[in-house]
Amino acid sequence: MSNSPLLPPADLPHVRLVNVGYGNLVARTRIVAIVAPAASPMRRLRREAAERGKLVDATEGRRTRSILIMDSDHVVLSAINPETLAARLLQEDGAADE
Repeated sequence: MSNSPLLPPADLPHVRLVNVGYGNLVARTRIVAIVAPAASPMRRLRREAAERGKLVDATEGRRTRSILIMDSDHVVLSAINPETLAARLLQEDGAADE
């Protein structure tokens, strides 16, 4: 695992994470989009990601409220609302600027 092309060990201390619910974290710089799951294209995206083995379910068995699209082509399901996740990302941006 130490030779992962997605996250080299030398970069690990510099990775900033965001909580996507229930103790699950993703690298915030890898997030491309946060979308609501209700629309047909999002349901199709979720199904296709599962077929490709690129679906990460971080809902802990709860209802999916948002879908995070990552730059690695992974799709992450979260039980947190998209607005809440966006606020967490913006809040961390403000803290980093200080």
